[in-house]
Amino acid sequence: MRQAEADGSSYDFTETVNDYYSLCNDIMQFGWSESLHFAPLTREESLEESIVRHQRLMIEKLGLREGMVVVDVGCGVGGPMRRVARESGVRVVCINNNERQLEEARRRNVEAGLDDMAEYVKCNFMDMSAIEADSFDAGYAIESTCHAPDKERAFAEIYRVLKPGARLWGQEMCMTEKFDPDDSLHRTAKHELKLGIALKEIATFAEVNRALEAAGYDVIEAADRDDREGQGVGWYRPMEGQSGTLRNAFRRTPLGRKAIFAGLRLAEAFRLFPKGSADLIQLMDRTANAYVAGGKMGIFTPLYCFVARKPG
Repeated sequence: MRQAEADGSSYDFTETVNDYYSLCNDIMQFGWSESLHFAPLTREESLEESIVRHQRLMIEKLGLREGMVVVDVGCGVGGPMRRVARESGVRVVCINNNERQLEEARRRNVEAGLDDMAEYVKCNFMDMSAIEADSFDAGYAIESTCHAPDKERAFAEIYRVLKPGARLWGQEMCMTEKFDPDDSLHRTAKHELKLGIALKEIATFAEVNRALEAAGYDVIEAADRDDREGQGVGWYRPMEGQSGTLRNAFRRTPLGRKAIFAGLRLAEAFRLFPKGSADLIQLMDRTANAYVAGGKMGIFTPLYCFVARKPG
């Protein structure tokens, strides 16, 4: 992944995002889960349990039921898709431009006995011309359209393949209203996030809403679901340390990441792992630190979730 692309000075969306997930796919799953997205956390739940609860909320908000055909925009390795198919009985068309992730999604679906409930299309969600208009009863895009070089165009292309009346659930990475472009700490955190997540830009809540409306959607609801009142804790807490969530895995913590880095450095010296493996862990550690910094300052959230509807 070239830094110029991540910084936006010469951003090739397809190549940059494809490289990012090819490099980081296995490490992201090891450190997080097969569902490569954030979720609102509570003290009583593990990260995995919180992710399941969040996915079930999406199923409810979309009104998914047996007989529907749904598009998963940027399916990753299919973690959310398997929950959606298993619990709602819908057929899911998995969209992904990364061949490695798409093949892994297929393999995992076969192992789960869900392959007959999925189809796979290798394409860029900015251009889904292989799919006819008005094809899907609903859709969801979980931390995928944040990579779009033009958010309005991305939403418009999803709009095209949805049937009239269909709903879209989206989960966007956003800068919050607390972000101050004149604050050097805020600017540094944003720069580190863009670099570490391979983003051209990070939108605000208002920019996401404007892009949806410009693409033709009715926005039914949109909110940052990082609710830290009552039972909630910050979405970034698993990467900060072991406190705050139930049964947090050591490998997600700063100390755990450092231990993995040291182990890989040693393994590289003995040629047990390819050269560069430890550097990749170091990049992911740097990104985790940026997530924590942005979350603690309240200037960044990966949990801006919306439900939008194609009129008709």
